[in-house]
Amino acid sequence: MLVAALLAVEPTTKNPMVPETNELIYSFIAFIVLVVLFLKFAYPAVKKGMDDRTQRIRSNLDEAEKAKNEATSVLTEYQHQLQDAKGESNRIIEEARQQADKLRKDLAAQAQNEVNEMKAKAAEDIKAAQARATADLQASIGDLVIQLSEKVIERNLDRDTNIALVNRYIEQVAAP
Repeated sequence: MLVAALLAVEPTTKNPMVPETNELIYSFIAFIVLVVLFLKFAYPAVKKGMDDRTQRIRSNLDEAEKAKNEATSVLTEYQHQLQDAKGESNRIIEEARQQADKLRKDLAAQAQNEVNEMKAKAAEDIKAAQARATADLQASIGDLVIQLSEKVIERNLDRDTNIALVNRYIEQVAAP
């Protein structure tokens, strides 16, 4: 339509924008030749390049899917190992707690035994001290009684007789 409109213009007045008819024919023939050459040679190469690119993208996507699946399996394995490690750590903590309780009980029992031994020794020491004090007291009382007896009787009895008398008296007083 445009060509018909351009050709309808009077031949005497040339429009500088419209090419000559022979130029239009040669340009059309050149365009057809270029389209045929493009379809014959360039299109298959471009199509092959596009197909290769599509194939590379698919293979990359497949590899990415495999890598994703492997990563998921590794993650699952790591999570399992982490759970095992947590369980193991809880078991170790529980064992340590039990050992600490046992050690605490053993130390408490040992301390109690030491306290009981110390009480028994103290009781023995008290009995020994009491026996020594009683013996010392008996000797002191015996000496005092002899001295008092000598003053009361005003005569001096022999020492062995006096000690025997005093000891008998102390035993009578000490016996309930």
